[in-house]
Amino acid sequence: MSIRVTQNMMSMQTLSNLNRNYRNMSDMENQISSGRKINKPSDDPVGVTYALRYRAELASNEQFQTNADSAVSWLDYTDTTMQQATDVMQRLKELTVQGGNGTLPQSGLDAIKLEIQQLKEQMGNIGNAQIKGKYIFNGQNYNQVPYEISGTVTNFSQIDTDTGAVKYAIGDQSTFQVNTTGSEFFGSSTDGDNVFKVMDDLIAALDSGDYTQISAQTANIESRSNKMQSCLSEVGARTNRVELVQARLVDRDLNLTNLQSKTEDADIAELIIKSTTAQTIYESALKSSAQILQPSLMDFMS
Repeated sequence: MSIRVTQNMMSMQTLSNLNRNYRNMSDMENQISSGRKINKPSDDPVGVTYALRYRAELASNEQFQTNADSAVSWLDYTDTTMQQATDVMQRLKELTVQGGNGTLPQSGLDAIKLEIQQLKEQMGNIGNAQIKGKYIFNGQNYNQVPYEISGTVTNFSQIDTDTGAVKYAIGDQSTFQVNTTGSEFFGSSTDGDNVFKVMDDLIAALDSGDYTQISAQTANIESRSNKMQSCLSEVGARTNRVELVQARLVDRDLNLTNLQSKTEDADIAELIIKSTTAQTIYESALKSSAQILQPSLMDFMS
């Protein structure tokens, strides 16, 4: 059975085709103006899923990069501070050797004592070093001054700093310790080579003119200096590791950005060509429709 095609059916079909062409042209122009081929979920439901995943991974990767930068800053400052402490230890050793040779008069020993007292104060300042308001040698209690005389504490050598690890997240399942505790670097209250105890013993020996006790501190100074150098080497190793992680995070950021771009970004050159073609098709369709729908009732009555 044949189907009668009416003028109304032709008009509706023509209008539907024109609207479809117009929507297609409008979508492409929207992509060109936004620079994105996904402007709403319906544009590409699967692509939206990947785009959201890439955005989340980029956000977490950016945080890891921030944490790695903070870790490097902490480690670099720790390295500089430790270098200052080893310089103090070198000078302390020189003064100890000078004071223990048995030839200096008491006035000379008193002069050395005064300098060592200054070195002790300097070492205490180093122990209280802080970066961005955080004391680097007091573990997780980095908001508290580690080497401070108060209450029953009358000397730095009696102080044990917090031993908690300060860690930064630098990967999805990777945390990294950046701190070295003061008790580890300067010595705990029970260590015979605690740097502050050594200085106190030296000051007492110099004050009494006991050359034997002065010379006896040389071994403790060397022992603590070796431990300080070991801590300094560990900081260097940590810095190298974080810098490697930084390079990996930069590569990951570039890779994720490329994947996101492939998923979301529009090919402007291709879209311009397609949009021009769509516009030509639309304009041609308008002209053709005008010709097809031109007859009226008067045309059939003549």
